[in-house]
Amino acid sequence: MGGGRERILETAYELFSRHGTRGVGVDRIVAEAGTAKMTLYRNFASKEELIVAFLDAREQRWTRGWLQAEVEARAEAPAERLLAIFDVFGEWFERDDFEGCSFINVMLELDDRTDVARAASVQHLANIREFLGALAAEAGAEDPDAFARQWHILMKGSIVAAAEGDAQAAARAQELGRLLLNARGLPSARRSETIGADAARAD
Repeated sequence: MGGGRERILETAYELFSRHGTRGVGVDRIVAEAGTAKMTLYRNFASKEELIVAFLDAREQRWTRGWLQAEVEARAEAPAERLLAIFDVFGEWFERDDFEGCSFINVMLELDDRTDVARAASVQHLANIREFLGALAAEAGAEDPDAFARQWHILMKGSIVAAAEGDAQAAARAQELGRLLLNARGLPSARRSETIGADAARAD
């Protein structure tokens, strides 16, 4: 039974990531998973429960296993890690399988604010802000939560812009991020190096 559950969740993961949750029905999931509908409902009480499981898996793979891991591998200083998010995004946006943010997609697909799956997507977005808030606190931000919300707006906006076809979405967001860091008195090492290089040229 465990194998059936994993197969269904893996299939749902691929379909929901690429086509959204509203456009993918249970019949398609079981057909592509090669299982019976009864097997799906034995493991997931409803499609809503399957969506919640998908979002949990998405957080483990996308938020923790990919974004956070990549950011932490690319930079040491917290401000640099914040900026590195957009380096990672820039590579993601160029991929043929760029699918956008599933948490945003599910939240917008489900307009009922009491929906369990919608609430789960909102929570997963909050978890991303928690990561950002921790970096902001380490960088010395006076109000880490407010800073994290501003940074998250840059992230979400760049994802939407990339989906529109803006090839420079990540670079534009990173530039705005540097402005925000400087405005909050949290200059990044990269920015400091640039200023130093400019000063050296001036001499």
